[in-house]
Amino acid sequence: MNERHILGLSGGRDSAALAVYMRQNQPELAIEYFFTDTGKELPEVYTFLDRLEGFLGRPIIRLNPDRDFDFWLQEYGNFLPSPKTRWCTRQLKLRPLEAWLRADLERGVVVNSYVAIRADESAREGYQATHPNMRVHLPLRAAGVDKRGVIEILRDADVGEPAYYAWRSRSGCTFCFFQQKIEWVRLLERHPEAFEEARTYEKTAQEHGSPFTWSQGESLADLARPERTEAIKADFQRRLVREHERRRRNPLAGDLPIDVQDLYGPSAESACLICHK
Repeated sequence: MNERHILGLSGGRDSAALAVYMRQNQPELAIEYFFTDTGKELPEVYTFLDRLEGFLGRPIIRLNPDRDFDFWLQEYGNFLPSPKTRWCTRQLKLRPLEAWLRADLERGVVVNSYVAIRADESAREGYQATHPNMRVHLPLRAAGVDKRGVIEILRDADVGEPAYYAWRSRSGCTFCFFQQKIEWVRLLERHPEAFEEARTYEKTAQEHGSPFTWSQGESLADLARPERTEAIKADFQRRLVREHERRRRNPLAGDLPIDVQDLYGPSAESACLICHK
């Protein structure tokens, strides 16, 4: 085997749409679909991956890190990961992927990696090749597929979207630090056990001198106070009303679901591609 084709799935809509697109447009490619499992994913992610696997007709390979989040948290002195110190992505996502590919890359196999960057994300870059035998391809961008096109691909294939899009704007760990505060509130309401686990990690980190909290500027203990959660919900509702008004004035912006990131700004533009696409 002198060539491999791989496509990473995050549990998000973009990578799922790319998988469907490649299955429909280049079925002759023996694409290896993979998911790098941190063990801290939302249950909705696993449900969606099972449904997508049925459509693809091929297994989605689970790449499990040999050491879990708790191990690496200890290794980093109980300091939480943050947007500037993304050890979670490096150790739980990239490290297992590189280990999976290393032997083939070193013996000369060309690895074609298909990354789900849309046509309306011109500023974003895909997974950067770290080996001369790695080739990165952006089929959605090349085909002019934007956010609307991604949603249509999933709808037309009867795959649909992950259920978490009803309350969260992206995939990733339950305690991903790229979440907006309203998403933390919804995690508390929908998966209180996951929220409590995140709060425990944060408390331990603070006791060890970590300067980071999961949500910028406040601890989860403070965020979970009833008066604070109500204030966050009220702010979200005001933003939602303004966005609906804006879309009524601009018909071209209509028809698409309003994601949390539409209301709070493009923080996901700097998020980890391997986690959130």
